Amino acid sequence: MPLALLALAIGAFGIGTTEFVIMGLLPEVAGDFGVSIPTAGYLVTGYALGVVLGAPLMTVLGTKVSHKRMLMLLMGLFIAGNLLSALAPAFGVMLIGRVVASLAHGAFFGIGSVVAADLVAPDKKAGAIAMMFTGLTVANVVGVPLGTLVGQSIGWRVTFGIVAALGVAGLAGIARLVPDMPKPEGVRLRHELAAFKNAQVLLAMAMTVLGFGGVFAAITYIAPMMTHVAGFADGSVTWLLVLFGLGMVGGNLIGGRYADRALMPMLYLSLGALAVALALFTLTAHNKFLAAVTIALIGALGFATVPPLQKRVLDQAHGAPTLASAVNIGAFNLGNALSAWLGGLVIAAGLGYTAPNWVGAALAAAALVLAFVSAALERREAQTGTVIAGSAPAEQRGALTH
Repeated sequence: MPLALLALAIGAFGIGTTEFVIMGLLPEVAGDFGVSIPTAGYLVTGYALGVVLGAPLMTVLGTKVSHKRMLMLLMGLFIAGNLLSALAPAFGVMLIGRVVASLAHGAFFGIGSVVAADLVAPDKKAGAIAMMFTGLTVANVVGVPLGTLVGQSIGWRVTFGIVAALGVAGLAGIARLVPDMPKPEGVRLRHELAAFKNAQVLLAMAMTVLGFGGVFAAITYIAPMMTHVAGFADGSVTWLLVLFGLGMVGGNLIGGRYADRALMPMLYLSLGALAVALALFTLTAHNKFLAAVTIALIGALGFATVPPLQKRVLDQAHGAPTLASAVNIGAFNLGNALSAWLGGLVIAAGLGYTAPNWVGAALAAAALVLAFVSAALERREAQTGTVIAGSAPAEQRGALTH
């Protein structure tokens, strides 16, 4: 794997830390600003919605800029947003800081996925994408737990200051290691937009919204769930997040490896098992050992869907994948926002801190149904000889082997 993937992973590490660290600090932030836990959950929802809006917006604004320069500009925006969060005098200002930082997220991973895939041979694309996303998953093993520990011990403002420093490191890594690759000739915004006429691209994005949204329904409220239901001490949330992160690392690497071999079967297995694990979490959350095991399993199964879903979009949007890739990252975060909001609703309705797990299970099950629909549509199109708009014939034949 090219060394440039390390630079992308460094940037992903910083972004992953700021995205997930807030979950372990919701009680501290809520107490500091005098708001409820569901209200503090808007920091998760707001960030996710910012990714949804920022992914296409930043990608379109960067159409006339080289991928390397755009990645550097995005990291600068990320740094500014986290500094604003660290210095926020009120909850509303912190929410604005979260949104500013989130605007860089979708375009960074979308453009980064295209760069990573272009750096390797066709049969290693999913693996290269997974390597970049390893920075995001490792953040949950190292960055998020340490950030949570610092936030609980010294203050959450210090945590976001450190996250801003991680952004500086990511910016330096990109400037140093990522090659200034020329943009493909003849690709215009209208070509990028044409990918959204492809039903398979839209189905893959819908699977992304629902599948990974299932993970966030549970994990957004992991701190109050584990302390109030499982009986863990506040300090235990840190190592529980480590378990979640370890699961994410393993699931990401496995998903990347097998997506290059059997993409659709990998999605069937991961989405089906994720729905089951989330449903069982309503029961296992009452037992410390079983809760810990389930958290790691949810992390593994959730992130096992990421490389195949991202590769699915790249394959189907062949020729002009940058915008579709970025929008799919936004789709992950649209699912995060939807599930965090739904999870907050069921908690506020008095259904208890385990109720979001049922929401997550339903979302993952819906994603599995869409995966079967996508495969059935693909088989029907193959039988009728229909050429899928926005997808080259070679890509279609490759998809049928999965």
